Amino acid sequence: MLRPLKYQSILEHGVLLARALTTASAGTAPKEIQKHDKPGQLNDQDFDALRRRRKTEWKRKQGGQSFLDNLIVNIRGGTGGDGCAAFHREKFKPFGPPSGGNGGRGGDVYILPTPHLTTLSTIPKRIRGEPGGNGQGTWQNGRNGSPLIIRVPLGTVVRELPRDDPRRAKDEWEAEEESMEGLTPSVKRDKMRDNRWVHYPRYSEANVQRDTFKDAEAALYKQERERRLARRKRALQEPIYLDLDKEENIERAIDAPLGIKQHEPTGHLIASGGLGGLGNPHFTSPLNRSPKFATRGHEGERITLSLELKLLADVGLVGMPNAGKSTLLRALTGGRAKSEVAGYAFTTLNPVVGVVRVADDGKFEGGISENLVHDETWVEEKHEREKMESGEYAQALTRNQIVNKENLEETPRPLDSSLRAGHHFDLVETFRFTIADNPGLISRASENVGLGHSFLRSMERSLALVYVVDFSGPAPWDELHVLREELEKYQPGMSTKARMVIANKADLLGGNGDPAQVEEAKSKLRRLEKYVQTEMVIHHSNTDASSDIFLDVVATSAKFSQNLPKVVSLMRTYVERAREHLV
Repeated sequence: MLRPLKYQSILEHGVLLARALTTASAGTAPKEIQKHDKPGQLNDQDFDALRRRRKTEWKRKQGGQSFLDNLIVNIRGGTGGDGCAAFHREKFKPFGPPSGGNGGRGGDVYILPTPHLTTLSTIPKRIRGEPGGNGQGTWQNGRNGSPLIIRVPLGTVVRELPRDDPRRAKDEWEAEEESMEGLTPSVKRDKMRDNRWVHYPRYSEANVQRDTFKDAEAALYKQERERRLARRKRALQEPIYLDLDKEENIERAIDAPLGIKQHEPTGHLIASGGLGGLGNPHFTSPLNRSPKFATRGHEGERITLSLELKLLADVGLVGMPNAGKSTLLRALTGGRAKSEVAGYAFTTLNPVVGVVRVADDGKFEGGISENLVHDETWVEEKHEREKMESGEYAQALTRNQIVNKENLEETPRPLDSSLRAGHHFDLVETFRFTIADNPGLISRASENVGLGHSFLRSMERSLALVYVVDFSGPAPWDELHVLREELEKYQPGMSTKARMVIANKADLLGGNGDPAQVEEAKSKLRRLEKYVQTEMVIHHSNTDASSDIFLDVVATSAKFSQNLPKVVSLMRTYVERAREHLV
């Protein structure tokens, strides 16, 4: 299918740009962009390849600054509702008592960690709590604002920015002072009164002349000063710092009375809503029996937070672009991890986390499917469309039909033959761990080359790191040297978490079984193992050599799921040991 001609000029310009970018980075243009059906038209394959490549190049030019694992958020609690200045009126009572209701309290803002999110992309940069309702006559108070819950992924670190940080937004008092700069004292005084008081119609000028109003105004300013000092003291002595690495669960008491609703967890309070304004009955006194003024609601707390996401992955994959990390993640998770796989660099633009589920006998969910090939994303999508268009899925059995067919068979099948991915694997699962796939790391990444390595903050909490190198390349040991150096530049000591080296794409060596080529591949693997044993040793002590850690080397083919059971077994061992030390 060809793209319509209305895309002609845009796509022609895009093709030229893609060719230039490809020539500069890889030396030649990809095959899918070199061919055309007609001038000004692209087929689906060309169009998808062009779209993905332009997206990747745009991401690379950001220098790692657009990763959604570090976010500055300005938060305001809900503003309180205004109080009401009213008087009760009914038959035979033309001059009733003051009856203005109080304003409702503004909604508080909470932050709650949840395992259902893996990125900060759903969090807006400006968050406002729900305002409270205004008071009304006949003593009707305004409703309180509902609390606002900000849901963030597990592993988010929340920090309050200090007052001297230029990224910090001004609080409510500083914002008011800034809005009144350059005004005369009389105009400034009038504006401050308008922000704080509600007057009965046609009584604003008379109210400000009364001594009772002046006394109430002095008391209001005194309360504001006390709140402002308390806020500053809290920000200096106890700034907000939350390490949200655990999900919050509220356990209901066993002896709780029946019929009481169980409330869901709201998380941690980070911004309180403003108090509601007071109605005019609050200002009734022996000297003023009919006060004709009320107060407005207070503004909610304004606070600026820094959210930093450090994914809680048990194992982190570190490797060069096109080393096969995304394909490896898909193979280990049985295709559940939705990572992009393509034949050009920087295909992975954000960290991706997948779950590996393991049975007691060592089988894992991604390894129970036979003859499964993990190809490039566009190839798999093309095959899926062809199956749907040909009607191949029309005759496919449903899950219930498959189960019924197995139950009706006379000869019982062994457990392994009926074991399938998905919820069927729940019956045999005994252990699980998570794996994080990071974007490609290249030499001089610390100088903002490629995507940089700002995304490595998501790997700081990994229990173990695994190097993934392209075994079909000329010198995979040089890749290991670069990867270790970049990890140390990012955070000294981070490379000591490494536990294994995966020599991926081993299927590209050995040819068609030619003995000479097979021996050459084995010699290359031995050289890699020797380099790892001599140059990649982790020394925990300068005196005790017995505490040294030697990295395991495993040759794999993620595309054809070869030698992955050994990888899963070793990863499980690393995670179990690390978790024992954490306990």
